[in-house]
Amino acid sequence: MTTTERPSRGPVDPRLWRYSRSTRKYLVLTVVASLVDTAGIIVSAVMIGTVLAGVISTDARTIADWAPQLWILSGAIVIRTFATWLQSRYGHRAASEIVEEIENDVLSAASRMDPRYLDAERDSLQTVVTLALGGLAPYLTGYVPSLVLAGTLTPLTLVVIFTQDLTSALIILFTLPLIPIFMILIGLLTKGRATRTLESMTRLSAQLLDLLAGLPTLRALGRERGPAARVRALGEAHRGATMRALKIAFLSSMVLELLATLCVALVAVSIGLRLVFGDMALEAGIIALVLAPEVYVPLRRVGAQFHAAEDGVAAADTAFGVLDRRVEERPGVQSVDAAGARIVMSAVSADARGGMAPHRLSAVFESGAVTVLAGVNGAGKSTALQVLLGLTIPIEGTVTVAGVGLGDIEQSSWWRQVAWLPQRPVLLPGTLADNLTLTGKRPSDHDLDEICAATGFDEVLRELPLGWDTFVGSGGVGLSLGQLQRLALTRALTSAAPVVLLDEPTAHLDERSEARVLDAIRALAARGRTVVVVGHRPAVLAAADTLVEVSAHHVH
Repeated sequence: MTTTERPSRGPVDPRLWRYSRSTRKYLVLTVVASLVDTAGIIVSAVMIGTVLAGVISTDARTIADWAPQLWILSGAIVIRTFATWLQSRYGHRAASEIVEEIENDVLSAASRMDPRYLDAERDSLQTVVTLALGGLAPYLTGYVPSLVLAGTLTPLTLVVIFTQDLTSALIILFTLPLIPIFMILIGLLTKGRATRTLESMTRLSAQLLDLLAGLPTLRALGRERGPAARVRALGEAHRGATMRALKIAFLSSMVLELLATLCVALVAVSIGLRLVFGDMALEAGIIALVLAPEVYVPLRRVGAQFHAAEDGVAAADTAFGVLDRRVEERPGVQSVDAAGARIVMSAVSADARGGMAPHRLSAVFESGAVTVLAGVNGAGKSTALQVLLGLTIPIEGTVTVAGVGLGDIEQSSWWRQVAWLPQRPVLLPGTLADNLTLTGKRPSDHDLDEICAATGFDEVLRELPLGWDTFVGSGGVGLSLGQLQRLALTRALTSAAPVVLLDEPTAHLDERSEARVLDAIRALAARGRTVVVVGHRPAVLAAADTLVEVSAHHVH
């Protein structure tokens, strides 16, 4: 995640309404509740002014004399209380729904991202989805209602004050801009602070996850306490960033409160002096004095609530950045039978940092043959497999399967016919048996024994007391890299898919194990499968029926 500042998008990011249906409903309720609240405040102020002025200046001093006004005042208070309760109750529920919607949308968008970009943003997305987006709730329950009130209560109460006391209205009109000015000054002071807090949280989370994953190895080497100083430093950095953000939030609230209090004091002093000298009516003075604080309250709350919820806003901006780049699913509706089909890649180029990798790659992948993609590191061999899968969209060139463009084929039907072994295989927390059947049905015991013998995973099973019931953690914690590679390869080879894509299948294996794996791959091709392998080791190159050289084009 970079340290670039958030672009200015106005008081409320419009993407919030665009990406969340619940937000639109919540906004409507908030506007209605704020209008009801505003009407209640104005009616209450008018009734209070009428009753107090009447009690002081007339002989009608019993409750019965002011029964209609008191009933109206009571009704206004009850309605205000109900509107505030309804907005608060629904607001917290709606905030939870909105955060959940955005989290699910980000996960859905991330699942369709180009794997190359997803790897680069994995840590920040993990922090945003699991932790940081929760900070959006105070923004929705505090800042948004205050902003709506600032657009309704402030102008309407100012209009009422104008009708009652022009002097008070002019004082408010000239002092009111001071609050937005101070809000801007505070905003400039805290510019980028929430982003830095989110970045420190992301670094700390990523470091802790990596440390926990490697803790058994560190413990075996006697270095389990080695990273403690680094983790402590990251924790202190995150604590410091969080405390600085909280300090600014508290101080900004204090500054705005003090400023609003001084402005109201000016109005009160003016009204008091003019009442003493008989220059204004008592009723108008009371109404203006009651309404004056209400003019400043929404703006004061806007500033305080915004800074209190700024961490959630920064997280939402990162989430919306992912949603803005969301890749829509291909509209392909055709289906093809990949068994025995010829796959043709014609002049395919994929975007890469500083150029294209691969660059104008052309190859024909035949069934019953092993095709090896070779080339230097960074040439785009793994990206070529992702293009074949449909995970990466090339910027030029085409891929056809049995004469049908890959973009015209329905994705799920294509993926069901492809077995893929990525460079970093994915294992989920669970037993080895659960991870074996992650992509399909478990083969018969006889077939599974043959495949395990071919990949060398039978040796791994003999070392594990529980065999297939052995539990592994996230990412394969509990297995070595070689064991993880053999399990993933076993899973790929158990698939009945007619197209097999293998990215560095012999990585982390010794020469004897590599020979056995290559024999198994050759056997797959002999049974009519289309096998595409990425490799650079001499034994892998020697096992190829067709060798395709992959190259990149870098712009200097």
